[in-house]
Amino acid sequence: MYSVIDIEGNGAGFRQESIIEVAIYRYDGHEIVDQFISLVNPESDITSFVQKLTGITPKMVKTAPKFHEIARRVIEITEGTTLVGHNIDFDYRMLRQSFKRLGYDYKINILDTIPLAKKLIPDAESYSLGKLVKSLGIPLVEQHRAGGDARATLDLFKLLISKDTDNEIIQSQHDETNAKTYVNKIRDLTQDLPNEQGIIYFQDAEGKILFSDFVDDINRFAKKIFNSKSKKCKPLQENSAQIHYELTGNVVVAKLLMKTKGIRKKENLPFGLFHRNGKYLVEKNALVENEKPLVKFKSFTQALKALNFIKSKEEYSDVKEFTKKINLKKRNEVWTTNGRVLGEKAFLLFENGKLTSFGFYEFHTQIQTKEKINKLKINIPGSAQDLQNDLKLALIRGDMEIIQMPEK
Repeated sequence: MYSVIDIEGNGAGFRQESIIEVAIYRYDGHEIVDQFISLVNPESDITSFVQKLTGITPKMVKTAPKFHEIARRVIEITEGTTLVGHNIDFDYRMLRQSFKRLGYDYKINILDTIPLAKKLIPDAESYSLGKLVKSLGIPLVEQHRAGGDARATLDLFKLLISKDTDNEIIQSQHDETNAKTYVNKIRDLTQDLPNEQGIIYFQDAEGKILFSDFVDDINRFAKKIFNSKSKKCKPLQENSAQIHYELTGNVVVAKLLMKTKGIRKKENLPFGLFHRNGKYLVEKNALVENEKPLVKFKSFTQALKALNFIKSKEEYSDVKEFTKKINLKKRNEVWTTNGRVLGEKAFLLFENGKLTSFGFYEFHTQIQTKEKINKLKINIPGSAQDLQNDLKLALIRGDMEIIQMPEK
């Protein structure tokens, strides 16, 4: 039993897309036994490129059902089948991320008609759906609409089945796609990971955390670990059975969250920003005696980027004013910044120059009273001294909005 699918997305950034149309034909190997075709309200914009390509406009999807309203139908029509598509990775990813937003883990066996076509029709000029079906005489009505593309994919799939007289290629392609190989393990563990900052957790089959850290790009970092030839990565490659993550927003918030979870990471900051003879410069800290850097950096690239930024700001030309700006002593303030997800804000509470707590609140909420802050705050275990450098960098970049400590 197969479910042949095509999905149209709204054209948003990678992993930010939403479905605007879906078509699914349930096929038993002989005939279509069920079908579902629907526009979907993406609850977000549709890019002009997608509107021109598909002809689907915001007005058309305004009254269409939202994904959560059709999710049960999608599960019903695909249940117990192999999901078939032309470049199925895209459709499967779109389904998985849409279900994940609803808190549901959608998994199904998949089959891609592109590699099948390459094996069974090796002399085709192109394997794009439109050109391929045209060369085979398969009608394609309403190209770039889910219903038309899904039906053409189904007709293509029928032809491929008929050409594969011994079922060897379809079976081997299916086995290859769903086999428990290392390549498929990487695919399964990383396919839903976002390209965002956060704390990543590699866990074994029983849930034991093997490794955790704050990373700039969760998806890229995981793939880097699995593709590494380093001996240090081998235990993770062999024993990781699941990967979880926590979005954190900026690096300061990330490190505060790590502190509360007991995750410690010692950082090496070999480069420093200095000011001599009326100029800012970057040098290795080890080369400078009896002079503390204004700020430290983990790499020369990071230091150079910050140096260029500082030079571009007129208000930083006065080193006394610059030093005063990044001085954390005697501060009694609340700093606010972006939170972990869209619509959330984070705050940092300073008392007598020490960062004592932090917390989160909804974007539209006000935290102008001590009572409100005390209800939301999360106390920082131990000292936050190791965050001094990150706090200074956040001030330099203007990542934080500073408000005075409320009296009541």
